[in-house]
Amino acid sequence: MSERPIDPIAIDIGEVLQKSVTSLYSSLVTRPTGRAVRMAIETQLHGAGTLSLSLIDFSEVVIIDFSCADEVVAKLLQQFLADEARDAFFVFRGVHEPHRDQIEVVLARQGLAAVLETEPDRFELVGVHSGDEGSAWRTLEERGTVEPEEVEGLFTGGQRAALDSLVGRGLAFRSPQSGRIHALSQLVAHLL
Repeated sequence: MSERPIDPIAIDIGEVLQKSVTSLYSSLVTRPTGRAVRMAIETQLHGAGTLSLSLIDFSEVVIIDFSCADEVVAKLLQQFLADEARDAFFVFRGVHEPHRDQIEVVLARQGLAAVLETEPDRFELVGVHSGDEGSAWRTLEERGTVEPEEVEGLFTGGQRAALDSLVGRGLAFRSPQSGRIHALSQLVAHLL
């Protein structure tokens, strides 16, 4: 199982913030700041090709307000989920209590979900998702990878449909070559 279908891209929001708005502070406040950071991230991602996995690191961000969470998280997800020509996957790292509420609220408002690393090696599915999606995601997260022939034995009927939904929503990755389904946390593990 040495298949690594996507080369992840690590993006440090604190560094992007300092470069894009020439600020010495790691505070994401105001919509224009969030938009500038999102656009800088998009610029980095345009060179990634048609298949990308990004580890967006909030570890150095002290404060994030709702407008920046909307720009940097929700709008970024919306844009790449709507792009038919690209498959983009995101894991948001270093999301701690000062950030979490804002991110969860904007995800809920937009009907989105995301994978967050809230503590080292602790990943959570947050935002809008069904109970079956949550259950399927947790099973996949525990296993890391699921072979195509294992799906029927590991997941109930509703969870199998939910697993397909997770893949379609960019919350899990199905390899086009092998059909394996990967937890995003496994795919970014070497960047952590």
